[in-house]
Amino acid sequence: MTEPTSENPKPEPAPEVNRLAELEAEVNRLRDTLLRSQADQQNQQRRHQREREDLRKYATTGLIEELLPTLDVLALGLEAANGKAEAKAVVDGFRMAIQQFRSVLTAQGLTELLPTGQVFNPTHHEAVAQEASDTVAEGSVIRVVRSGWMLHERVLRPASVFVSTGPAKK
Repeated sequence: MTEPTSENPKPEPAPEVNRLAELEAEVNRLRDTLLRSQADQQNQQRRHQREREDLRKYATTGLIEELLPTLDVLALGLEAANGKAEAKAVVDGFRMAIQQFRSVLTAQGLTELLPTGQVFNPTHHEAVAQEASDTVAEGSVIRVVRSGWMLHERVLRPASVFVSTGPAKK
């Protein structure tokens, strides 16, 4: 006598059902690939747009960096001539030229960094020396030796500064 088998064999699905499942899986895979490709394309378009905007904003960087020493020299000339009665006309001329120069640069997005009294920030300031101060807190800028400049959000030239070491040790 043969023993009855306790296992019920599962009937094999029809080939059409297998084919349908394969096709549905393929459609899902292709849909996922399409969505990823569309997302990649949108990200690339955003990146290109951002790069175009940055190029437009910072296209004048090289020229402005070359002009900053000229502005420094004009300011030094104004400082040297200031207070001398015989040089009043020259001082007025320098002052007007510097003001016009600065307004053109400001219109291009340039701003001056004058950090006196601020906490020293190595991304915006360049420490040229340290000195003791009873009035300025340790780690803060005592005075600016050379102005710093930013073009929009980028530092073109850090401000050269003296940094306080706090009160003098006795």
